[in-house]
Amino acid sequence: MSDILDEVHGIVQCKECPWYKTCVMPMRFTADDIRRQLESSTPGASFAPQMDISLQNLLSSMATAAQNSLLEGCPIFIERLRSSPKLAQRIREMMQSWGKEDEE
Repeated sequence: MSDILDEVHGIVQCKECPWYKTCVMPMRFTADDIRRQLESSTPGASFAPQMDISLQNLLSSMATAAQNSLLEGCPIFIERLRSSPKLAQRIREMMQSWGKEDEE
């Protein structure tokens, strides 16, 4: 009986979640976002006027690298992944075999 209640609780949580049907999204930010974060963490520093090309390239590279490796995730989805290694493994296998069904 508790299995049924757990399943229903999970469904209700998802339906009420503001992330409904968008459980995972790539994080989106730019070099300007990183610059603003650096400025806010170091009071009195201003990177914009005298920012040289190498610093601009570094910030752009950091933004690109972060976007390719960071995701925002629904707290319910993250908890399910943490509590169920089999679910995480199934998702990993699906991603590794992505597109192979089309070839066959």
